[in-house]
Amino acid sequence: MTTVQMTTVPRGTLVAYRDDGVLSRAMGALVAGQLPPLPPVLAGTFVTAVLLLVGVAGADGLAVFAPAVALLLAGPGSSHPHDGRLDWLVPPILRLTEYGFAAAVGFAHGVPYWLIFLLLGAMAFHHYDVVYRLRQRVYPPSWLATAGFGWDGRMLLIALGGLAGQVTLLFALLSLYLWGLFGWESVTCWLAASDPEGPEGPEGFGGSRGSGTDAGGPAGTG
Repeated sequence: MTTVQMTTVPRGTLVAYRDDGVLSRAMGALVAGQLPPLPPVLAGTFVTAVLLLVGVAGADGLAVFAPAVALLLAGPGSSHPHDGRLDWLVPPILRLTEYGFAAAVGFAHGVPYWLIFLLLGAMAFHHYDVVYRLRQRVYPPSWLATAGFGWDGRMLLIALGGLAGQVTLLFALLSLYLWGLFGWESVTCWLAASDPEGPEGPEGFGGSRGSGTDAGGPAGTG
């Protein structure tokens, strides 16, 4: 029988949609939730967009790291509860910027189109899966964002591929890894959640109705 550790959905689920990696979460811990998330995300995205427009994605030196480093301005906001009126904008802005950076680096370095879409597909699959499971009160395990590198880790890895001149190889390895990780975790999670005899009991999809029923805001209601 497949078993998986379920985590109860907290009141604020927008933070889970961010998909922060180790670096971003560490930066958030330094400010202890005191920094509103939207302003730094907008600032980082603006700088990243300008850098991509001037062609930094095609650079072979350290300059290719500049867009990823610029978006790290969003890191300190990761510990905020995201309960502001417009804080729901933060996750889609991060998604758009991450996907745009990955595509820009891939196209600039001649990565085959199908491989670029394969990598973007792995990211999109994971983010859609997180959105859907939160609607069913099945919170993603805390280790998943770490193992998947988070948006910050993936952007830095892609930049590293550009620095090493191995962007195509990096895209191939990262695509295989992310599809394997996210696909395996998603399948095992949903099998366990839908098993009436599984660890969550006959209620399924999150089992205990503790704080999960209190999930508020746009993310809680889906």
